[in-house]
Amino acid sequence: MSSNNRPLSPHLDVYRLPLSALISIVHRGTGAFLTTGTIVLVWWLVALAGGEASFMGAQDFMSGFIGRLVLFGWSFALFFHLANGIRHLVWDAGYGFEKDEVEKSSFIVIGTSAFLTIMIWVVAFSSGAGV
Repeated sequence: MSSNNRPLSPHLDVYRLPLSALISIVHRGTGAFLTTGTIVLVWWLVALAGGEASFMGAQDFMSGFIGRLVLFGWSFALFFHLANGIRHLVWDAGYGFEKDEVEKSSFIVIGTSAFLTIMIWVVAFSSGAGV
């Protein structure tokens, strides 16, 4: 039998992942991004300890477009990872496993992380403490 006539298995372009599966994937990605962001934070602290010239170089990068984009992404990753971690604690307690509750908690995680990210940036820039 020729393998050309055999049906192919459904793949990701055929099957639509549920929101909770996408949230799980993003949760792992935000964990990796938080690690990378922590390395950037350590670089900034080492530049601070290295004197005024090295600190000003790091500060110039962090206050530029790319630096602010990294900081914005890092703050979103932090709040997303936090909110989804709280959801996992609730699950560990044995609550929220019904299909509609899982869907609702997925939207709560997204909304909470977006709200907290926007609020921290609004507060930072309104108080003059922006990067």
